Amino acid sequence: MKLRPGQQIASTVDGTRLIVVRAPAEEVALTCGGVEMVDAKQAPAPSGVPADDAREGTQLGKRYAAEALGIELLCTKPGEGTVAANGTPLVLQGAKPLPASD
Repeated sequence: MKLRPGQQIASTVDGTRLIVVRAPAEEVALTCGGVEMVDAKQAPAPSGVPADDAREGTQLGKRYAAEALGIELLCTKPGEGTVAANGTPLVLQGAKPLPASD
């Protein structure tokens, strides 16, 4: 799937919905629960098919990224499936430290 910043994508397995914050130049196979994700405008109702074995799930308002691919996604609706790009699970981004206010 060719991603672009601002694009909304959805899982067909569970309720996961994401917004693309940063997109790589090349196409990426983006999956949730082991099943290919689709554009949110074309998303059918979740199938309820069991997610992958890892079951890390997604958390509302959290960012998921893969620095090596140059991809960053923001979760707008949580779900049970693990989000992966090209077969590699995306890492939950931690909070960025605030600058010191001495």
